[in-house]
Amino acid sequence: MKLVLDSNVIIAAFATRGLCSSLFEYCLESHEVVLSEPIIREVTRNLRKKIKLPRNIVIQIESYLRSACTIMKPAEVDSSICRDKSDLAILGTAKAGRAKYIVSGDKDLLILKRYLDIAIVDPRAFWQAVKNEKTTS
Repeated sequence: MKLVLDSNVIIAAFATRGLCSSLFEYCLESHEVVLSEPIIREVTRNLRKKIKLPRNIVIQIESYLRSACTIMKPAEVDSSICRDKSDLAILGTAKAGRAKYIVSGDKDLLILKRYLDIAIVDPRAFWQAVKNEKTTS
């Protein structure tokens, strides 16, 4: 299954050991994670500025993301779809990558619940959906 991990989920995966870290590892092992340049730029900027990781570590993380994920150019998205225009890149990435899910902690995205045929869920809801799929398979 293809999915987009929002930058906040990826940042949390590298900043803490917890749900987002486990979810990130699981997604890379079992699914196709689709990202775009805007997502990677936001991840690297926030790892440096907010999390204060050393530059060489951020470069390694960026390189890892580029090698482990599929990088897409975001598709055009109607700007009236969401409140925060910076989220258009997330929606466009999911659209271009034909993702089934967008996993995000961003309230401006989560309020949409769906975009086209793409479910927009928080990390805990995605984790629960994956567990439910495993038990019914």
